[in-house]
Amino acid sequence: MGLLDSVLGMVTGGQQGGGNAALINVVVGMLANNSQGGGGLADIVGKFQQAGMGDVVASWIGSGQNAPISADQLHNVLGSDTIANIAQQLGLSHGDAAGQLAQVLPQVMDKLTPQGQAPSGGLGDIGSLLAQLTQR
Repeated sequence: MGLLDSVLGMVTGGQQGGGNAALINVVVGMLANNSQGGGGLADIVGKFQQAGMGDVVASWIGSGQNAPISADQLHNVLGSDTIANIAQQLGLSHGDAAGQLAQVLPQVMDKLTPQGQAPSGGLGDIGSLLAQLTQR
């Protein structure tokens, strides 16, 4: 089992499927500083706030329970281009990509912000994010 599979197992409570390592890679890439696909955590949070869903993303970063998000809501927040890019990377339809992302993104953001707030300098690079996810 590869590192990304192990990380995904921890994030999703052991529920794994064939494309989950690629999905974790995409999510971590979105949240990493200076990432090409997502612009980092601050960009993601900003998109949620602009879409009127700041309370949802705040629940993922905060120390309470994570608020759910639907695939359609996530599609509206991130936009068609981002979802299309993710779908292409994962070899999925837009709907399937958004659905899987809606399940994993809240959990990963929650795990990467254990103090209940986003770090002021961002989350760091992909390597440091993976290291954070593997820490217990």
